[in-house]
Amino acid sequence: MEYMRITNIQDPLFKQMHQLMQNIFPPEEVLEFDLWKEPLEDPGIRVFVAVHEGQVVGATEYRYYEDFNVAMTDFTIIGQAGLGIGRFLADKRLKDLHALAEANGKQLLGMFAEIYDPYRVEDHGFGGVKPMDPYVRREVLSHLGYKRLDFPYVHPSWNNDGEAVTGLDLCFLPMGENEENLQTDLVVKFLQRYYTVLPNKPQSWFDMIESLKAKETVKLLPI
Repeated sequence: MEYMRITNIQDPLFKQMHQLMQNIFPPEEVLEFDLWKEPLEDPGIRVFVAVHEGQVVGATEYRYYEDFNVAMTDFTIIGQAGLGIGRFLADKRLKDLHALAEANGKQLLGMFAEIYDPYRVEDHGFGGVKPMDPYVRREVLSHLGYKRLDFPYVHPSWNNDGEAVTGLDLCFLPMGENEENLQTDLVVKFLQRYYTVLPNKPQSWFDMIESLKAKETVKLLPI
């Protein structure tokens, strides 16, 4: 299996990847094909695919913020079971992120990720691929060390229509041991930076940000 970066919308592998996204994710979570041009060309956004026998069978998008010394996993796609795609992507991604942090003269602080809560969201089939089932993914991410940030999370729809998307938790994978809290200042600055690309945010998102600003830390809880 190969770990290959996509940096151009014309890359034949991108067409496969975008189709895979449409098969797996709900419509409001998938950016339109043409709107991918700038993100793919952005050196700070890293889009990689897992290629098996010439076919895209998995994908991951993530980014490393040098000033925050944290990463964000935008998504991870496992296209089929039985190939070890999830472990392959997670290992390759973490190795790449550690290298980026080292080049920045630091040790990676941790990585954010949005995770569906299957106990609140039951209508996402995720293409019928069992490793993508929210119950399975949540358990796997828990084993990897991710923890849930203790506040009601909402994010703006990627349709940029001002709608609020709920049913997810914002989680964090700390690189240190026995981490129980995270500075809310980091969480706020990260979310503000991350969602700059979406100008139409729901009021509930701004309310969430203001609520976070009123605290010094937020707890990291088991998923």
